[in-house]
Amino acid sequence: MSVKDRITQWVRPEVQALSAYHVADAAGLIKLDAMENPFDFPAALKAELGADLRDAAINRYPDPDAGAIRAALRELYSLPDAVDMLFGNGSDEIIQILAMAVAGPGRTILSVEPSFVMYKMIATFIGAEYVGVPLNDEFQIDAQATLDAIKRHQPALVFIAQPNNPTGNLFDDETLRQIVALSPGLVVIDEAYTAFTDADYMSWASEYDNVVVMRTFSKVGLAGLRFGMLFGAQEWIEQLNKVRLPYNINCLTQNAVLTAIRHFPAFVKQTEALREQRSWLSAKLEEVAGVSVYPSEANFILVRVDLPAKSVFSEMKKRGVLIKLLDGGHPKLAGCLRLTVGSHEENEAMLKALIEALESVRG
Repeated sequence: MSVKDRITQWVRPEVQALSAYHVADAAGLIKLDAMENPFDFPAALKAELGADLRDAAINRYPDPDAGAIRAALRELYSLPDAVDMLFGNGSDEIIQILAMAVAGPGRTILSVEPSFVMYKMIATFIGAEYVGVPLNDEFQIDAQATLDAIKRHQPALVFIAQPNNPTGNLFDDETLRQIVALSPGLVVIDEAYTAFTDADYMSWASEYDNVVVMRTFSKVGLAGLRFGMLFGAQEWIEQLNKVRLPYNINCLTQNAVLTAIRHFPAFVKQTEALREQRSWLSAKLEEVAGVSVYPSEANFILVRVDLPAKSVFSEMKKRGVLIKLLDGGHPKLAGCLRLTVGSHEENEAMLKALIEALESVRG
């Protein structure tokens, strides 16, 4: 029997049908496709980080509960005693932990669409049914359709990204409260982009017994560490910890995260600069003919072009700028591109590349 035959026989059909999560090669390009913080660590902080990493006991297993980080985050976020936390190798691992513990074959994971693709992918990984409820044409939640879907499918897990990725907008609080009230299972509010908005849903982890809040340090300048966080009632965290792999946060990451928390105001300053750049870039994009700009509360901006988006994307890449092509990923994203907000110099280069790409495609 050939390898291909064995794969056909033994790899689950739904996995065979998937495409692996694609990460574009950004070598030699201005990388504005992945919502990363463009700013490096300040020099003084980098020196301190080097010392902290040097002192890591890499010959020993790391603290399995990352206790020092737990204490530091409790202070940073002013968490009440009733709120516990769980850490993951990025938010992706936390999504997987949630799905493994709560969902599974015969159960449903529900979200709105378009949204973060890993909700659907991880549902497929674990053999759960996935239900995606389309957003309306303004990328807001269709409240009636979503509530009807919750009644019909009784989801074990509901994921809501707030702000949403890839659209960048916030959803209405009243609609979210209706979703929480009607959901029979656990509602996860994914605050991956909370650093770039004034909206804050951490209190919902205490207010509702079926809500947990997910955050990450990836967007504030620590993407390379892959550190995600989940906050919720102690009872939920106790159950979720049962499926978390031991020692999932390595000692180098733990030391680096502690260094970053001690200097968190420096990262806040960087995110404030990115919010200013987002306003500047949005205003400039509004002036470009053939480009529709959507409001954003994240560190990226969604735009729709009146020309073939794939061609515009390719022309921008030829000019040394890598952005995210969304056209083809979901029917509501036809003609859409996602532009990460970078430094002022990067944003100027991206704007110039976009204008030139549009001119080239338009002929």
